[in-house]
Amino acid sequence: MLHQLGLENAEILTAVSQSLVMGASAVERAVGARAIVLQPDGIIEGSIAWERFGTGEPIAVPAPPRDNPPDPEYPWYVSAYQTEELRSSKFMPSPPGAAMGGWWTYPYYSCESERWLLSYTAPVPKIRGLSGVVSLDIDISNLEINQCEAENDEENDNQIYSFHGTHKCPNETTFCIYKPNREMNARHAGWARGSYICNCRPGYYSIQHPDGYNGTLVEVAFQEFEEGGLENWSAPYECLKCQPGCETCTGPTPCLAEYNWPFRISLLVISVSCAGLTVCLTFYTRHHRRVKVIRVASPVFLSITLLGCAIMYMEMAAIFPVLDRYSCIATKWTRHMGFCITYTALLMKTWRVSLTYRVKSAHKLKLTDKQLLQWMAPILLIMLVYLGTWTLSSPPDAEVITDDKGLKFKQCTYNWWDHSLAIGEILFLLWGVRVCYSVRHAESLYNEARLISIAIYNIFTVNSVMITLHLLILPRAGPDIKYLLGFARTQLSTSITVLLVFFPKVFRVIRGTGDTWEGRAHARGVPASSSLNGIGLVADEAPDLYQENEELKEEVQKLAAQIEFMKIVQMEMHNRHLRPRPGSYFSQAAPLSPVHANTNIQVLCTYHKRTCRHQKLSLAL
Repeated sequence: MLHQLGLENAEILTAVSQSLVMGASAVERAVGARAIVLQPDGIIEGSIAWERFGTGEPIAVPAPPRDNPPDPEYPWYVSAYQTEELRSSKFMPSPPGAAMGGWWTYPYYSCESERWLLSYTAPVPKIRGLSGVVSLDIDISNLEINQCEAENDEENDNQIYSFHGTHKCPNETTFCIYKPNREMNARHAGWARGSYICNCRPGYYSIQHPDGYNGTLVEVAFQEFEEGGLENWSAPYECLKCQPGCETCTGPTPCLAEYNWPFRISLLVISVSCAGLTVCLTFYTRHHRRVKVIRVASPVFLSITLLGCAIMYMEMAAIFPVLDRYSCIATKWTRHMGFCITYTALLMKTWRVSLTYRVKSAHKLKLTDKQLLQWMAPILLIMLVYLGTWTLSSPPDAEVITDDKGLKFKQCTYNWWDHSLAIGEILFLLWGVRVCYSVRHAESLYNEARLISIAIYNIFTVNSVMITLHLLILPRAGPDIKYLLGFARTQLSTSITVLLVFFPKVFRVIRGTGDTWEGRAHARGVPASSSLNGIGLVADEAPDLYQENEELKEEVQKLAAQIEFMKIVQMEMHNRHLRPRPGSYFSQAAPLSPVHANTNIQVLCTYHKRTCRHQKLSLAL
């Protein structure tokens, strides 16, 4: 308007400046306004100023004097000789993209009016050699100074954004919380410096000031620092870091459960030593595989069993460190794969005993190691596919849990993958218990079937007891107790299995009686079908009973033919009603006595006295 009407008319200048303080409502009115006309050399040609107090009408106040340049200390004025664009540290940067013809000053305190003001200054371009400056003042005393960081909520609508982030709280350990002084009756209480509290950040604490540090004291300390006082001024107002693992804390109390590493290392050494001894026992077994006590127990399955035991021992190495995803994956694989290998091999051998013990035929049920391995392979394949799918689709991870003291530590997660596998292993063990129960009266060489049955009963009992301890009795045990329980489960299951199955064999080999058949089994007449690999009781060579039956059938048929032939001969020789034909065989042959035939039968049965019962059954068939 001034650019269009000109700056020479004092009435126009007065009307424009007065209208700036005459808003539509009291809220929208400015508290002060001024207009200055400048000559080309910067001397004031004319000026007028208005000011309003409260809700009254504006009144004229002394304006900058004429024939002098404006005072450069005015917070709303910058000489065009200093900067053509009126850019100065007095003015705030314009918002990006804002179309503004002037600039806003930073908030300042007016000593004359005793209030906080914010001024807007707009230049008037030269008109017929004269230029001008128009400025208005906005009262912001009722606004609040929030020195904390800006927050996007409605409570900040009455706050000045220029002061955001000017607090003096140590940012590394504390954060600023604005505390307005609305309850104070003092004038301009909202403009008090230090109206905030420095609270500790999550993970930090202060024992002396749990509710935070007073912002006023922090501001005073910072001012002393600027005046050349204390160098480390922020140290008394910094919070201390919580113990590791604490998200929040009120003191130096630990939040993580401590690991007794010497104790855990000792248990790990024992477990790894057991795994090493198991591997050595595997080579020892293979070296003495021709000794009867090992040969009848199938060296192949003995080696497979020891391999599974070594894998089960290595579970203690997987759960030794602070658990993470990779250690949890190793834990699941060593535990379940070792269990599957070990007890599948033992149950295959026991199942062979069960099948051969229940057969009621004279023909032998031949189950070789190769056939058992073919039946064992699908079980291991199912376990491999299950564990592989589990690892790739939803790998087990470590979760944070607390013990009975509230201390945190990590444990592998348990979900439906674990539950499904646990149910499958329980059903597998129940089938193993059933197989062991079916052979409880079976006689086997060196009591192997009975010892394997005890091992199956033992693993079933140990697993049941450990599940009860983990879920019911000690659900919130600490990491060392859980590691001890894992060690106890491994030793009570794996070590006892190794001792039951292998200690008697190694003891016999060391004593030199590994090639001697057990005396009690020989006395009870244990059949060859009861041994775990079909080996009989012949000390020199293990015969095949089926082949022996076939050969004996042929001998019996020959003997029957000879007896029939002798009956015919006797009938012709001692029957007076029959006259032998001249030149016939019977007329010249010497008489054969029936005693000789009976003697031949007795000799044959004596030679085969171990299987005479089977021969009679074969002859009847």
